[in-house]
Amino acid sequence: MLELVAGDITEQRVDAIVNAANSSLLGGGGVDGAIHRKGGPEILAACRALRAAHLGKGLRPGRAVATTAGRLPATWVIHTVGPVWSATEDRSATLRECYVNSLAVAAELGARSVAFPLLSSGVYRWPKDDAVRQALAVLRDPPPGVDPVRLVLFDEPTLRLAEQVRAAGA
Repeated sequence: MLELVAGDITEQRVDAIVNAANSSLLGGGGVDGAIHRKGGPEILAACRALRAAHLGKGLRPGRAVATTAGRLPATWVIHTVGPVWSATEDRSATLRECYVNSLAVAAELGARSVAFPLLSSGVYRWPKDDAVRQALAVLRDPPPGVDPVRLVLFDEPTLRLAEQVRAAGA
């Protein structure tokens, strides 16, 4: 079941929250900054450990890794790096990979419920209507055992847009 809701990703009571991370995994702005701030230093420590262990150059766009959720009302944070929007290069496959790989990590962890932000639609400037289409293309068919999947939209206008895109069958 795919749920569309408006709200704060850091307040979602689910097994795993997906973070719109930057490649450094060391915090940033937007969703990433909010998750690191509210989750506390445990998340940053876990990200630093990942960088030291096998992600020395950071996380590539489309990939996903998990850490503790620290003080968030979830068990895990799944970090994924979305692509920056380009008007001259189609990066939509990479954006869909973010959702696919995050769901795969959730399934590996045994996470049943997962909350996603609308990846790449903030500072990475992906047009919201297409970002919703890309998300829905993947999230409507999660792996077995991962249910519900929740797409947490930043505000009511974006929620209405996502509902319209879903109703149109995209």
